[in-house]
Amino acid sequence: QVHLVESGGGVVQAGGSLRLSCAATGKTFSIDTMRWYREASKKQRELVAAITTAGAVMYADSAKGRFTISRDIAKDMMYLQMNSLKLEDTAVYYCNAEAYRDLDFAGDYWGQGTQVTVSS
Repeated sequence: QVHLVESGGGVVQAGGSLRLSCAATGKTFSIDTMRWYREASKKQRELVAAITTAGAVMYADSAKGRFTISRDIAKDMMYLQMNSLKLEDTAVYYCNAEAYRDLDFAGDYWGQGTQVTVSS
């Protein structure tokens, strides 16, 4: 089992910044890749950024140059620094983790989400 808890969402003006955090607790499995997704109203959930245990990262085109994903493996934490926020970044942001028991995939885990609202 892995329990993921996001925090750091809120209301920010366009052009502002927010830093989201994701804490992994109650781990009985190890975690490999972690990801941030977001789901805007009436839209499908989309991948924003991902980071492996080795530190390799990827970003959606919409996040490149503005968002930075990072991870503190020792603290079981993942972060998303979001700068130059736009109205279209408004969404619920979800933390996702791939869990493994030894070398066997043990499932995808999700947090409850944190709301990010960008105002004009």
